[in-house]
Amino acid sequence: MKNLMIILCAFVCYSCGSGGGSAKSSANNYPASKDKIHWLKIEEAEGMVKAKPKKMLVDVYTSWCGPCKMLDRTTFADQKVIDHVAENYYAVKFNAESPDAVKFAGTEYANPGFDATKDPRRRNAVHQLTQKFAVRGYPTILVIDENLEVKDRHVGFKQPDQLLELLK
Repeated sequence: MKNLMIILCAFVCYSCGSGGGSAKSSANNYPASKDKIHWLKIEEAEGMVKAKPKKMLVDVYTSWCGPCKMLDRTTFADQKVIDHVAENYYAVKFNAESPDAVKFAGTEYANPGFDATKDPRRRNAVHQLTQKFAVRGYPTILVIDENLEVKDRHVGFKQPDQLLELLK
């Protein structure tokens, strides 16, 4: 029985490491389904852009932002928006006040001013990547091209039809 478990574990490890997790494979299978937007981390999306060029749609939000939550509940839940994003973009969610370091376009960005003792429903320090993207309000939807350059910036809540018009 022990040998069977070892063989099973080895098979699972081999399956996971044999290209199934590569950026190219992920890009070819993105999104896995079309019933919702499949949000990626920015590093994942960047790898996928390199493997299979496509623009990124980046939702820059904060945990305390009411319009950000409304955008998730309404606009990003709309089937027309879901279909358009799946066909034309790699979708990224980025918390503008995240404490996590991220690497984007060869540079590492952090949030050295982040205060872990603050209530997450309140403002915190702004992440360096948020500053690089010149985000001035929340939510902000960025369109980043295949060269990792910001091409469009849409600030504030958008109804589904408004967002679709901006993204076309």
